[in-house]
Amino acid sequence: MSSNTVQNPGPAVPDASPVHHSGLTWWKTLVTGAVCAAVVNLIILAVAQLAGASLVVVDGGEEHPITVGGVIGASVVPLVAGTGAALLLSLWKLLFLRIAQYTGGGLALLSVAGPLSSGADGGTVAALSLMHITLGVTVVIALELHRRHRLL
Repeated sequence: MSSNTVQNPGPAVPDASPVHHSGLTWWKTLVTGAVCAAVVNLIILAVAQLAGASLVVVDGGEEHPITVGGVIGASVVPLVAGTGAALLLSLWKLLFLRIAQYTGGGLALLSVAGPLSSGADGGTVAALSLMHITLGVTVVIALELHRRHRLL
């Protein structure tokens, strides 16, 4: 090899790194939100049971026990319905994600009035109130993660 031979230092243009999107796709948003809300609310239920809360709500003279199935259903169904509607509307206008964050969080906070006026014992009221707040926080966070995915 002569001294004026140039050795190949590699490609002139570096390989493009794969695009990494932060945030969640629409289906991951629904699944993650539903699972997170259900798990956190089940933890709240377990702590309330361990603390000795009655976990019974009296409505119209009838006792309604708070069960694992009821907590899962009350956590998953509203979240999937509301978040799913927001995700569909966001296909038209991205602004609906932000509107849904305020609406979902606000409705969850307003729904705390139900447990507060239920007349149940303090532990049950505290547990139910925390479950409602958890659902609102989960909706806001899940939609924000999807919004970030859409913005990139």
